[in-house]
Amino acid sequence: MNVTVFGGAQPKERTPAYEEARQLGALLAQRGHVVLSGGYMGTMEAVSRGAYEAGGHVIGVTCEDIEAWRPTKANGWVKEERRKKTLHERILALIEGCDAAMALPGGAGTLTEIMMMWNLMIVESLPRRPLVLIGRGWQSTFDQFFGEFESYMPVQQRELLYFAGDVKDAIKRLDIGD
Repeated sequence: MNVTVFGGAQPKERTPAYEEARQLGALLAQRGHVVLSGGYMGTMEAVSRGAYEAGGHVIGVTCEDIEAWRPTKANGWVKEERRKKTLHERILALIEGCDAAMALPGGAGTLTEIMMMWNLMIVESLPRRPLVLIGRGWQSTFDQFFGEFESYMPVQQRELLYFAGDVKDAIKRLDIGD
């Protein structure tokens, strides 16, 4: 499968968040999956590195908008770069180009990616596929969201999201869905 990994650009090498993303990339590659990410630093670099080191294929989806905002290029672990002009095109390429997606901790960009993919599945513009949110932060965020806005989200919409405590749980969730 092609598996997109969303996550923040902040994690640095040798931090727990970086190592978690690196482990996820390795676990995905060991199962024969192609790993897609935004292709830059932080989580994107770590997941790319883990997949590459495990012998997997790594696709980075980059864009002119990001590079105009922050001088950066695709990380060295990306073996296939798919360049887009806009951030919108980049997000859609990450979503539409995958058979499953996983989200590690992140900020506004990661939340945007999750919400866009989730909403596209809700309105059936995107076929249903696993969307696994990793970590206690996503679980507590969505528990609060569902609690406050329960009447706006029927159970079948909430069931499109899967929660995993860590990367090993996320891989188990993905293995079940294969």
